[in-house]
Amino acid sequence: MTEPSAPLPAPAKDACTAAVRALVWVNVSLVGSMVLALSVYLWPQWRRNPDLSHGFFMPAIFLWLVWQSRRIGPRRHPRPGGIWLAITLLPAGAALAGLAVAGLFAVSLGWSHSLVAFTLTAAVVAAMLAALTAFSLAPLRLVPLNWIAVTAVLLWLLVTPLPPGTYATLTLKLQTWVTSHVLGALQILGVAARQQGNLIELANTTVGVEEACSGIRSLLACLYAGLFCGALLVPRPWGRLLLMAAAGPLAVAMNFVRSLALTLLANAGVNIGGFWHDATGFAILGVTAAALIGLAYLLQSRRRVPVPAPPEAPAGPAPAPALLGAQAALGVLLVLSCALAGFFVARTRPAASPAAPAPNLAALLPPAAAGWTVATSTDLYRFVDTLETDHLVQRTYYRGTADDVTQLTVYLAYWPPDRTSVSNVALHTPDACWPGVGWQPVPDMARRVTPVVAGHGLPPGEYRLFRRDGTPQHVWFWHLYGGAAITQRDPRSVGELLALAWSYGFRRSSDQLFVRVSSNRPWAALAGEPLLGEIFANLRPLGF
Repeated sequence: MTEPSAPLPAPAKDACTAAVRALVWVNVSLVGSMVLALSVYLWPQWRRNPDLSHGFFMPAIFLWLVWQSRRIGPRRHPRPGGIWLAITLLPAGAALAGLAVAGLFAVSLGWSHSLVAFTLTAAVVAAMLAALTAFSLAPLRLVPLNWIAVTAVLLWLLVTPLPPGTYATLTLKLQTWVTSHVLGALQILGVAARQQGNLIELANTTVGVEEACSGIRSLLACLYAGLFCGALLVPRPWGRLLLMAAAGPLAVAMNFVRSLALTLLANAGVNIGGFWHDATGFAILGVTAAALIGLAYLLQSRRRVPVPAPPEAPAGPAPAPALLGAQAALGVLLVLSCALAGFFVARTRPAASPAAPAPNLAALLPPAAAGWTVATSTDLYRFVDTLETDHLVQRTYYRGTADDVTQLTVYLAYWPPDRTSVSNVALHTPDACWPGVGWQPVPDMARRVTPVVAGHGLPPGEYRLFRRDGTPQHVWFWHLYGGAAITQRDPRSVGELLALAWSYGFRRSSDQLFVRVSSNRPWAALAGEPLLGEIFANLRPLGF
């Protein structure tokens, strides 16, 4: 631990010309405006997404860590030169490029898309890293270039939504790992159970490891806490790496303990919803945080040699032209970044006209049809929080005998403008959700199709084939944004989303509709059915 930075000697102060001081304050104002705008932008994500609820503290923690970096961190203040000018300009240029990419995503997918949020946050982080380097130069010494200051910047990446592909892949792997290991523990304990995807079937009930129980929330929070505690409490780089390496496995292990406890409670006949579900979640988070803090103090107590502060550069004439060049170049790139962000915001802000009322989805699916038995799902309310909409309906139509039955299921979901992001809808397609309940996709059967029903061509949609216990299920689905089908095949592909932005151009906030048709028969056997023709005729005003 070192003493606070001493006041600058007179020769160093004199070297900071009025032009440099003016540019510094302009750059400080620009970076501060970007951080404030990012906080306002991410606030709805922190409020709606429990995985990111620790983000509410981020602005205060950021400012506190910057202050702590001046108080207890090593004083590293490199002198201006060509190398440090390049180190400043590289992240500043990356910030400008990142804002351009985020804007391209936003014009076609909306500002609430998680990929937009992540790219935008990464761009602002790059701008802050550039500013940190420029502000640390001697003789300015506004903030030291040390790990605490760098941590204050990097923590922003852990309070923003993950890209949809990363989130879906990580969540699915965590769900699968937790489910299989809980099943293994139950077998060791002598509890009869079997696994169906992410479902554990017990003797008297079934327990599902859903997205919220996968451990992604505790994983992000633990990585955040590990990075924070490592910066403040652990002086050695190897100790910080050890703490960060321990945070992830500790979060996963503690979530396994929680899932196993809830499963055992359910097997004993306890209702694990409500109190028990929330209480175990908070308890596990508290125990995990305490374990991380304890490990950080343990690593701190094992320090044998104090970390020496680097020697101060000798006082002398400051290279004013180099310092002026660094601040001027940083200022130009920050101004261009803010102007670019303002351009995209101005072109994509929501329209002022009120949104149209939501369609009556139940009226779009016939409650009765000649020759068909109709069953309406009544348990869709379970997915309201996950899908962020209560406009849901699903009806299944049956015809034939038990030995030769034709089944047709139609599912509709609707989101008014600004209700949720495109990425959230895209994350809950059959590709992502059906394997979790035991339906396995048939390889090489995924393709884009343009079906025809009753002589009317439908918008391009997605086709999948799933099987469970030898039973086939043909699935077709469409995702409409503002009445037009979204054409990307993979919401995880950055390249396809950029191509979508280029094709669709500037967009304003619009409503979304998801339509899924599934059957044990291929489309050729259904295309001539009057029932299917009636359903898509009802959907025609919504984009079909």
